[in-house]
Amino acid sequence: MGIYVLMAGGTGGHLFPAMALAQELNRRGHEVHLATDERVKSYGGDFPAKKTHIIPAATPSLRNPVKFIGAGFTILRGVVVSFSMLGKVKPDAVIAFGGYPSFPPFLAASLRGIPGMLHEQNAVMGRANRALARFAKILALQFEHTKGTDGFGGAKIVTGNPVRDRVIEVAHIPYPSIGENSALKLLVFGGSQGARALSDLVPPAVAALPEDIKKRLLVTQQCRSEDLERVTAAYREARINVELSTFFDDLPTRMAQAHLVIARAGASSIAELGVLGRPAILVPLPGSLDQDQRANASIMESAGGGWLMDEATLSPQSLGKRLAGLLGDAQGLKTAAAKAKIVGRADAVERLADAAEALGAK
Repeated sequence: MGIYVLMAGGTGGHLFPAMALAQELNRRGHEVHLATDERVKSYGGDFPAKKTHIIPAATPSLRNPVKFIGAGFTILRGVVVSFSMLGKVKPDAVIAFGGYPSFPPFLAASLRGIPGMLHEQNAVMGRANRALARFAKILALQFEHTKGTDGFGGAKIVTGNPVRDRVIEVAHIPYPSIGENSALKLLVFGGSQGARALSDLVPPAVAALPEDIKKRLLVTQQCRSEDLERVTAAYREARINVELSTFFDDLPTRMAQAHLVIARAGASSIAELGVLGRPAILVPLPGSLDQDQRANASIMESAGGGWLMDEATLSPQSLGKRLAGLLGDAQGLKTAAAKAKIVGRADAVERLADAAEALGAK
């Protein structure tokens, strides 16, 4: 039995693949620990680790010298706390999934001579992983062509992005057939940062659809609590069958049942859509310095499994036109579903666990 410490920022995009790896390592009889920040309480309270270690961490900001110095001291404290924790846990290897909370423990592992692997979920290498790359033995990637990895001197492997067990459990469900008068299922989700824009755009776009599509449409949409009332009213006025919630704990099942998805283009969403084989309109989160979501969406669009629509130029009218075209083309949706599946790697977690075991055995 080996001992592994997984390290990740405390948001879903970093924690979900870490959670998938933890589940697989547990199945193989290994002991798993998690090093992360306080946000894990919101995103990963059920993380399958023997112990979760909360590590002091901060994002350095060059724009504010006072905050930059403060962040430096916090990171230094995180390295000290991590160094002590790793001395007690004595892991065979560590695996980091990005986000600045992974920086102090991964650096501490390097100082202790513990071999480390980085996993990059996005098509553009994140800043934390770029900063840590010099200390890593292995760089595992979701996408073969990942921007920012050319200078990495260690071993590069393409594993894909591990998806949660819940996704694998429904991955066998075939793409739902579309009859001439059968229901059309549209799923809309965008995470905490993305739900507001989709709540503004999707209801009026759906309201403008042709009547023959609207009467068959079943919309399932995730939205923020403060938006529920107005979104409900918008769909009621448009006479659309809709189910709204701030959170769906069975989201993978709902994705598998959908004919079309509208979502942000986070790495986990792309991985899950790929494994399930579901076509999607992808609206990248704007404002990112690295434009990682746009790069993710571009890969899915190039494969033929999705359609990238930039929020800056997106309107209810343009979205409605795209929806009408897609929902009126059953064969086109089915073809896109098959192409989306090419992007997914259902065996990603096994590939990553194999690499972790090989690293821990050295």
